[in-house]
Amino acid sequence: MADLPPTYTCIEIVAPGGPEALVPTTRPMPKPGPKEVLIRVAAAGVNRPDVLQRKGGYPPPPGASDIPGLEVAGTVVAVGPDVTQPARGDEVTALLAGGGYAEYAIAPVSQCLPVPRGLSIVEAAALPETFFTVWTNVFDRGRLVAGETFLVHGGASGIGTTAIQLAKAMGAKVYATAGTAEKCAACEKLGAVKAINYKTEDFVARMKELVPEGVDVILDMVGGDYVEKNLSLLRTEGRLVQIAFLRGSKAEVDLNPLMRKRITLTGSTLRPRTPAQKGVIGMELKRVAWPLIEAGKVRPVIHATFPLKDAAEAHRVMEADTHIGKLVLTTG
Repeated sequence: MADLPPTYTCIEIVAPGGPEALVPTTRPMPKPGPKEVLIRVAAAGVNRPDVLQRKGGYPPPPGASDIPGLEVAGTVVAVGPDVTQPARGDEVTALLAGGGYAEYAIAPVSQCLPVPRGLSIVEAAALPETFFTVWTNVFDRGRLVAGETFLVHGGASGIGTTAIQLAKAMGAKVYATAGTAEKCAACEKLGAVKAINYKTEDFVARMKELVPEGVDVILDMVGGDYVEKNLSLLRTEGRLVQIAFLRGSKAEVDLNPLMRKRITLTGSTLRPRTPAQKGVIGMELKRVAWPLIEAGKVRPVIHATFPLKDAAEAHRVMEADTHIGKLVLTTG
């Protein structure tokens, strides 16, 4: 590591608060440990959990960096003991438990994937958090298969745009909800049969018209009163997968539909899982999703990029909720 500078620039959270809490600083250059690599970051994705962390509501797991940022893409510049792949000079995209808003970041080897052919390094930075999340929740826990119907709320978000494309590419019939006509049009362009503007339509009534037999799998990040609505939309043996709760983590629910229709209600978080557990998801993505990306059937949707120093502005855009797809920080 003699050829690397002694310090690097990163964005730290000086105290829980608004976007202004994200402040550039310098720190000593980190050194990769066993089963780790050091990446010179070209770009880093911005995600909702970063906003929650900034506000003090989503602390990093034990041992993880306090620097926000759950995904990066860049070049491996140093490797830990006994690491042979990836090697120095390889371009990778990586899922992190923290540390992405920086010029350099440490990543476990198991959470690194090659940059898919045909994608730029900036596009690759928009992959890990949403693709790992969608794969483990929609296809592992939700067990979505070809021929089934799938509904995703927040269809224009990073998670939503990924879920729509992957579900369609895997042979499902996809529906979505979003909050504007522009966002609904974007969802349909990505492959949704129909996107419902939940601000102007009753999405439950509309979905029952569109799919009277019921939906097989629902991916929800809203929670609150959506839980009971989702249960009413699922068919027998349907699966509801909860990954966030923008309207609250508590809900009053009539359990009768769950029992009568033998519904599975499940959910998960990604960040606290071990590198080995995340590595299993990564291997499946490389086997199934990466070929879809390289074939042009699935692509990350990037709304805007920002210089690393403007991370606070990226968070303002995130919280304004007018964007479609992903926001990305760049170090170049």
